[in-house]
Amino acid sequence: MDRTVTTVIDAERCIGCGKCIPVCPSETLAMRDGKAVVVGAESLQCGHCAAVCPTDAIRVDALDPDMLAFRTFQVDTRWMSPASSDAAGLVRLMASRRSCRNYLADAVPREALDDLVKAACTAPSGTNNQGWTFTVLADRPAVIALGNRVLTFFQKLCGLAANPVLRNALRLVGKAELHEFHRDYAPKVRLAIDEFKSGGRDRLFHGAPAVILICSGRDATTPAEDALLATQNLLLAAHAMGYGTCLIGFVVEAMRRDRSIGAALGIPSSERIRAVVALGRPAESWKTIAGRRAVTPRYVDAATIARIRPIGVING
Repeated sequence: MDRTVTTVIDAERCIGCGKCIPVCPSETLAMRDGKAVVVGAESLQCGHCAAVCPTDAIRVDALDPDMLAFRTFQVDTRWMSPASSDAAGLVRLMASRRSCRNYLADAVPREALDDLVKAACTAPSGTNNQGWTFTVLADRPAVIALGNRVLTFFQKLCGLAANPVLRNALRLVGKAELHEFHRDYAPKVRLAIDEFKSGGRDRLFHGAPAVILICSGRDATTPAEDALLATQNLLLAAHAMGYGTCLIGFVVEAMRRDRSIGAALGIPSSERIRAVVALGRPAESWKTIAGRRAVTPRYVDAATIARIRPIGVING
């Protein structure tokens, strides 16, 4: 990632409060003669310094202010301190977002798609890398074209899985994926292929009029985590904006195994697919939010950690 320092400090506005110094993760800034100054050779370009400055004396030129300018709604850019937001309302939003498998035919406006991408980009990322990319299929014909490419891949896979000699031989050498696909998915996939290609039921995208693909580049610090955090932001923003969403894992799997699908979408070979989101106005509604299976957190204390002997550490 480009770590070029683009931080600019207006010495006339700086009051020397020093608030920007401890929040800078790269130690890019320091106090000199009662003023904040740029001293480092690298910057995460996170904008912490500008966000904390009480006199607006700092700007980070690498940051695009338009990324917080939305076309379908307005955002109050004042910072919300911890505990100042509605936790109950947030949990209600998160629990109300459900996977949508029934969509209206209404197209998703371009401005809404742009806003969803911007909302996704408010997610955290490792070392503020922001190494995610977004590829948008904004109309139903494009979605169908992707579906045909994906189902062609699975049609070939079904043909391989139908060969008992091949799948059993692979299982014997520890590669049971083809056997498991044949056992668990092949019949349903063949049905989905037949229905999709005949113009019948769309079991892949569920009739969604738009699709957003989230990828990450090779230079990202934590590529998978970053992309999936951005995806969750996108899902929640879509629900708040009146759209239904559904993660389409079959497309992710097909694109990972057949790079020509990504190439057909203009996705560079240096990027890896992380999530595929079907999107559109929902043709379904719910009465209440649903629960989740119970989970028991694992709590660990310092004494427990100390009892475990490190693995792979050479003692002198």
